[in-house]
Amino acid sequence: MSASTVEHPKVVSEAEWIEARKELLAKEKALTRQRDALAQERLQFPWLKVEKNYVFDTPAGKKPLADLFGGKNQLAIYHFMLGPDWEAGCPSCSLVTDQMDPMAIHLAQRDVRLVLVSHAPLAKIEEFKKRMGWKLPWASSFGSDFNFDYEVSVKKEDKDKESTYNYAVMKFPSEERPGMSIFYKNANGEIFHTFSVYGRGLEDFMGLYAILDRVPKGRDEGSKGMSWVRHHDRYPESNIVEVKAART
Repeated sequence: MSASTVEHPKVVSEAEWIEARKELLAKEKALTRQRDALAQERLQFPWLKVEKNYVFDTPAGKKPLADLFGGKNQLAIYHFMLGPDWEAGCPSCSLVTDQMDPMAIHLAQRDVRLVLVSHAPLAKIEEFKKRMGWKLPWASSFGSDFNFDYEVSVKKEDKDKESTYNYAVMKFPSEERPGMSIFYKNANGEIFHTFSVYGRGLEDFMGLYAILDRVPKGRDEGSKGMSWVRHHDRYPESNIVEVKAART
């Protein structure tokens, strides 16, 4: 991507710049306090007991939902968009996973297991996972109701029809949809669905936006949204070489 001229508001003195930064900082701190309050409100959100016996395909064989917890009490499932007949996973979900993959070891210290679940058969998942170089556990919900019940898949013939996603009836341009669902397992082995987030709520898991929102060009997406995103091995070779060189 070539360099381009950035339109900026104005150039000011250092004193004016610091004053403007302090004014914006006050607003940022107010937003931080609002986020903290919202986080506390989420902790009081009601739970829903999971009654259905969901079974997943994993590299270790068929496993019930309870086994996906991996000995933890809290389970975060990222609904990764990879359909049964897709050749590759969703680029945007891949962007999220690139950033979540290193988090797993840290989340485990807080009694959380992070798992990817997709509607594709396990063999297709394993092939794509190997290509991307990820280590996160990844299970297949193929043949179960899990993706349909959590409204992240619809039947292919219903793709262009209205359906429920993100708690609203809408048309979505794919039969697979992204999301994250949170579960808790108590000492008696009972499992509860405690939260789900979809749509732009998933931006919290894309840390690169925190940087893009602070550089002069911003997200620079316009009306095209995330169409710029590619799998990390499909960007222009010059960018890939530059990143690899920086790591060595």
